Amino acid sequence: MLLTNYQTDSFYDEMFSEEGGIRQSYHILKSRIEGMDEKELLKRKASAEKALLSLGITFNVYGDEEEEERIMPFDIIPRIVTSFEWKKMEEGLKQRIRALNLFIQDIYGDEKIIKDGVIPAEIVYSSSGYLKECKGIKPPKGIWIHITGTDLVRDGDGQMLVLEDNLRCPSGVSYVLENREVMKKTFPELFASLSVKPIYDYPIRLRGMLEHLSDKPNPNIGVLTPGIYNSAYYEHSFLASRMGVPLVEGTDLTVRDNKLYMRTTKGLKQVDVLYRRIDDTFMDPKAFRKDSLLGVPGIFEVFKKGNVALANAPGTGVADDKVIYSYVPDFIKYYLGEEPIIPNVPTYLCSREKDLKYVCENIGNLVVKAANGAGGYGMIIGPVASEKEKEEFVGKVKADPRNYIAQPVLSLSRIPTLIEDKLEGRHVDLRPFILYGEEIYVMPGGLTRVALRRGSLVVNSSQGGGSKDTWVMG
Repeated sequence: MLLTNYQTDSFYDEMFSEEGGIRQSYHILKSRIEGMDEKELLKRKASAEKALLSLGITFNVYGDEEEEERIMPFDIIPRIVTSFEWKKMEEGLKQRIRALNLFIQDIYGDEKIIKDGVIPAEIVYSSSGYLKECKGIKPPKGIWIHITGTDLVRDGDGQMLVLEDNLRCPSGVSYVLENREVMKKTFPELFASLSVKPIYDYPIRLRGMLEHLSDKPNPNIGVLTPGIYNSAYYEHSFLASRMGVPLVEGTDLTVRDNKLYMRTTKGLKQVDVLYRRIDDTFMDPKAFRKDSLLGVPGIFEVFKKGNVALANAPGTGVADDKVIYSYVPDFIKYYLGEEPIIPNVPTYLCSREKDLKYVCENIGNLVVKAANGAGGYGMIIGPVASEKEKEEFVGKVKADPRNYIAQPVLSLSRIPTLIEDKLEGRHVDLRPFILYGEEIYVMPGGLTRVALRRGSLVVNSSQGGGSKDTWVMG
């Protein structure tokens, strides 16, 4: 019995209650697992991995000389979310996206939130994601944030919290879609007995959202990729293919008479909407980084004149700043007059003298992160860091306090995960994907990332993490 000796330890477990009983949503899954022997479960795991390998679902790790391209590790034990819990998450995410969109519109517009003292001007202007060039811009339909991946975690008390927002080029949705197809083949009988909400229509919804940004009846759409060496290139090509639109690089595009065109075998073809998977400052060497070889010279001017819609709009990266993240509950209250449905993780801002003192004195009990770090880099987990590492990180924080935040070490929830030939608890987070078009759509599920290393809290694939399929019950 694979689950007989399973230990929840002192953590909140997604499958088992504190008393050791099975949570209602997992009853059928538990029965199915208990009806298998170890060999059958391992056989299904191998079959799933083989299917993913044949699909070529890979990612690159920058700076890894030994292995440039990797297969995303995948665990076949799904994460199950009840419809009741999902409804609350969905409402909370929609609320958050509305407030963030209003914030970005405001800071590049009238700056009312700054004038009213809700957030200090220096916090906004000093953010690396703030682009003064976007001042006064009005994107199509007033939407700045078209695609978002918001990371959620559950703490030791079972409360869902927002860990961070990803608004520039959120990645991972291709893994969600491919994982689901593999899981339907791995556990077909479970899909026959459980009412799992479908996610197959995400590419259709993505294309519909992009079409909404143009006033043309049949706009020409493209997906802009930095190229094959980008860590998420597989996803760029996957989404372009599923939407039935061209995948282009900067060299495939040109600007003529303040319009954007794509080079084709039949000549130039105007582009009306561009889903860009390239960072703001690399987008246009004329407007931003002059050394960029990835972007399209002049594209920002085309955008400013309203002749092309860009998703996400330039300048949205300001809300990816982890310092600005700490103010999002205030944004919700200020713009919507509501209390946050999903709270933030408690956060210390090192730019505040009192917080800085506390962080430096208690770094051994905190997670300290760079304001614009990603992928599990630019951070320190105090309880597992050496004295030398803590001392060096305190020096970094004191030298540049604006660019660091600190949070308590959360006891992230765990879920049974197949490790070699047995089931063990591993920590997880959840990245749902949100589309903002005519309406706000939240994909029912998302990318459950799992820390495969025993005791690790870092779920990022670049740090040895994997993924699970997420089932939202109907």
